[in-house]
Amino acid sequence: MHGMVCTSQTLASDVGLDVLKADGNAMDAAIAACAMQCVVEPGMTGIGGDCFAMFSPGSGTPVAFNGSGRAPSAATVEALAVRGVTALERASPHSVVVPGSIDAWTRLHADHGRMPFSELLAPAIRTAREGYPISSRIAWDTSKQVDFLKQHHPRAADIYLDKGEAPAVGSVRVLPELAQALEAIAQEGRDAFYRGTLAQDMVDELQDLGGLHTLADFERASGDYVDPIAIPYRGKTIWECPPNGQGLIALLLLRLADRLDAATCSPLDVDRIHAEIEACRQAYRVRDDRLADLDQADVPVDRILSDEHADALVAAIDPHRATVPPVALGLPDHRDTVYISVVDKDRNCVSFINTLFDMFGSGITTRSGVTLTNRAQAFSLDPKSPNVIAPHKRPLHTIIPALATRGDDHQVDLVFGVMGGQYQAMGHLQFLSRYLTDGMDLQEAMDVPRFMPDPTTGVVEVESGIDAQVRVALSERGHQIMLAETPIGGAQAIAISPDRRVLTGASDPRKDGCASGY
Repeated sequence: MHGMVCTSQTLASDVGLDVLKADGNAMDAAIAACAMQCVVEPGMTGIGGDCFAMFSPGSGTPVAFNGSGRAPSAATVEALAVRGVTALERASPHSVVVPGSIDAWTRLHADHGRMPFSELLAPAIRTAREGYPISSRIAWDTSKQVDFLKQHHPRAADIYLDKGEAPAVGSVRVLPELAQALEAIAQEGRDAFYRGTLAQDMVDELQDLGGLHTLADFERASGDYVDPIAIPYRGKTIWECPPNGQGLIALLLLRLADRLDAATCSPLDVDRIHAEIEACRQAYRVRDDRLADLDQADVPVDRILSDEHADALVAAIDPHRATVPPVALGLPDHRDTVYISVVDKDRNCVSFINTLFDMFGSGITTRSGVTLTNRAQAFSLDPKSPNVIAPHKRPLHTIIPALATRGDDHQVDLVFGVMGGQYQAMGHLQFLSRYLTDGMDLQEAMDVPRFMPDPTTGVVEVESGIDAQVRVALSERGHQIMLAETPIGGAQAIAISPDRRVLTGASDPRKDGCASGY
């Protein structure tokens, strides 16, 4: 009845709840929980990554913050071509944008937090210095990155592996360099990261590897408050951050779902799965053709969400046959992000997401223990693309925090988000439709087996919980079906009862987290 925190790691949920009990507010708790996740889930997220957030005091138009990083000022297709770059490879310094997370944390705390910033980072600092146990999902995820880290980034391998092998479940990991970095940020704020020794270490590391980054690029780093975008859906208003994030595509998918003939079928019915796969292909084609940084490209948000556009996309769906996968710009496949939902006793609501993009990002890790994002891989090198890499530009982004409200005064009903890279827009459709259309509770809506078509290849990954006969029927309709090797995505959500007295939380079983309240 008082407050709730939902994260993908129990230690982070505990820290967020401690902050609420100490009279911190929802923003304080989200930042403290995220800092802890940067320690205990260092593959999934980090201070060298990006952040988006949505905030509401419980009613009114939500506040959205875009803390995604930008390309260096010297980053152009021509400059990269001179260096022989024909693709933005994950392990390359050219995959690194200037990280936006710490700027976002400090700005959001200054504007909406209550407790001292240093107190919020203290649990993460202590845990990094004293150690934490490796949980099952983190051990499994790290095992998939052993070869990459050993081959490309020995320093990262030394920090995150045990003598060249993935750490065992229950083994204790210490991160003293990261503890020092967090302590500097706790004491000096954003300048410690963007102007001080940490910044110089990042620039030196990147330049030594051939990167275009300069200290001036770090000094000018700044996120933005942005106007959220929204549509009505099932009696609610669904709010998303605007481009460069793919929240626009989540809203487009909800518009398509309202028009699908199979929308009233069971979520795991062949007709419903087929229709959602085809809607996803149509929406992600729009994403890859049009989504980009609004500051440097024309993204026709209103036209994309118009009735005419939604009608045309649904009309293009064959209810009986799979479409031939379109040639698309595509994004590197990845599933690595953390998402946090928080509601406090005053019903302040925070939807908060932080990411390195890939597992351990680029793998590039500085002497100061900062592992850097590979988000610039989401740029295009095609000069004709609205998402082409350019100086101080933000790439197409996958991470999308969200809120659902009701009534003209926009009282928050639901704080939610779905992790999982490209899956996230599709994940919003699947979670919301199961919750708001099919009448499932929060946990049931998360637990339902998932599926996701690759936007580039057309291959449809399905979780093993989808019946074998259904998979055969989908194959007969022309879908190339593959059992997912990795759980598809993850989610966290908190619902607020109509009388505002009770909070109900859910945490995705595909991760190690929990919903914690008091």
